[in-house]
Amino acid sequence: MSLSFLLLAVAALCALSFYFGRQRAIALSGGRYSNLHSLPAHYGMYVALWCGLPALLLVVVWYVFQGSIIEAMIVSDLPAEITSNTGQLSLALNSISLIAEGNGQHLSVSPEIIDAGRRLANLQTIANAALVVVMLAVATTGIALSYRKIDPDMRARNNVERISRWIMITCSAIAILSTVGIVFSLMFEAIHFFSKVSPLEFLFGLEWSPQTAIRADQVASDGAFGAIPLFVGTLLITLIAMAVAVPVGLFSAIYMGEYASSKFRAVAKPALEILAGVPTVVYGFFAALTVAPFLRDNGAILGLDVSSESALAAGLVMGVMIIPFVSSLSDDVMSQVPQSLRDGSYGLGATKSETIRHVIFPAALPGIVGAVLLAVSRAIGETMIVVMAAGLAANMTVNPLQAVTTVTVQIVTLLVGDQEFDSAKTLSAFALGLVLFLVTLGLNVFALKVVQKYREKYD
Repeated sequence: MSLSFLLLAVAALCALSFYFGRQRAIALSGGRYSNLHSLPAHYGMYVALWCGLPALLLVVVWYVFQGSIIEAMIVSDLPAEITSNTGQLSLALNSISLIAEGNGQHLSVSPEIIDAGRRLANLQTIANAALVVVMLAVATTGIALSYRKIDPDMRARNNVERISRWIMITCSAIAILSTVGIVFSLMFEAIHFFSKVSPLEFLFGLEWSPQTAIRADQVASDGAFGAIPLFVGTLLITLIAMAVAVPVGLFSAIYMGEYASSKFRAVAKPALEILAGVPTVVYGFFAALTVAPFLRDNGAILGLDVSSESALAAGLVMGVMIIPFVSSLSDDVMSQVPQSLRDGSYGLGATKSETIRHVIFPAALPGIVGAVLLAVSRAIGETMIVVMAAGLAANMTVNPLQAVTTVTVQIVTLLVGDQEFDSAKTLSAFALGLVLFLVTLGLNVFALKVVQKYREKYD
């Protein structure tokens, strides 16, 4: 049973319960809404909430625990020689899953695994059917209990607002706990990595070569985990991108907000924002097939040695991609500056350019800083353009004409395919992620300080 079907079923039940709850309130009012404590819609919403919330909570809890419970039941029936070996158990569970899905015809496995796959399919079918039955029972019970409680003196609006407040508190708590969970997951794995590799070597080392061998007698059994080349490559590409995006984005925002006619603005702003909707892989193709060859060919004419994959190509295309973030957000912020400030500046004899520099820009500075910060975060986190236009080589260089790589590209590279999460190579991805998180946190703190220092308050 698909999750989307269950959600649609819950939504349909909520719509029906809202209708019946509202109709019951209208019937009890005798045709005069003044006899009711709350509006009929509040009574309908009260019944709908008691129908939908318990059902949704049941679905979430069921899906969280269903897989582990069924897996434990399957593992308990497997032979001891399989369950005693972690590697064999993992392979056996993969084969059982494929057989349960009907994709295990090509597998050469033991009869016990085949039987376990069939049993897994049966258990999943039973669990899905049981979920539907229990969900309908819970939703129906909620409808019946809340429907019976409806009467003219019932404070339906207060109850609905109280439930809504707790829903919002729960959502806020989930968002906060998700952030905390991400931080702790990065920290625990990063601490595990730093127990194998010195933090000084990681933060100040000048060579990045995380390829470690499985056996100690193989070549390159000790990898190099100096992350300075990654930090330098990330900073180089980000600076190039921001050198393109910030001036072009700000000037275009100023022109469209203060100089352009309404007709031109109605056409130009949506056209500019289309750039934000273009997939990054398309920008990567454009950088690899058009911009990089153009830079290489024209660099050869000028006598410059331009690599086929360069930081300049990736940075220029990334800057074009980021322009809408700076332009659109800055335009929106500057348009919110009160017109009275402009009129006062013009009344004192200031020109339009002086008004923009001394009145509009300082008033909109917090929003502009936020737009630039968002653009910087977007540039630091970009992966596809860097892979296709700048390459994977961790070169220690500040030459924009050479190939470099970034932190995010290496994280993706380290976590692609089957990995051993006990090796320094795989764990280094979490250390890089932690550094990236701390850098982003530092940017946010810096932006807050700038906003607090230069913010101007108006009545």
